[in-house]
Amino acid sequence: MRMGEFSRRTGVSQRLLRYYEEQGLLAPARRPSGYREYTEEDVTTVRGIRVLLAAGLNTATIAELLPCMVDDGGTLAPACSGMLPDLARERDRIDEAVAGLLAARARLDEIIDATVPEALAEPGTCHAAPVSSAP
Repeated sequence: MRMGEFSRRTGVSQRLLRYYEEQGLLAPARRPSGYREYTEEDVTTVRGIRVLLAAGLNTATIAELLPCMVDDGGTLAPACSGMLPDLARERDRIDEAVAGLLAARARLDEIIDATVPEALAEPGTCHAAPVSSAP
């Protein structure tokens, strides 16, 4: 199948499919015309990529692990136990990131909790500009 149909089947944009190819995650065949030709196996590959991305892995790690994963149509799993240390390392990395975010939230809560109620604040003492939420 060509890229447009493949994109519709997988729910992944054509731009992202090209990125997966650049990262070595996907290797569609090429027609003589240069058009990419995708197979049902590529659909499974993209499903695996999406699962691993959702699990917090980056594309470099996925490129290493994906060839050693099996997809039974419902679950993605390591093909061998030798991958478990790599997966555990990634889980530990995510745990550290979560702990850091929780600590940051706790500090922010302390600041919020320490804020003087408006009724007690002296008029005209706060000259801060509103914080923009735009990226």
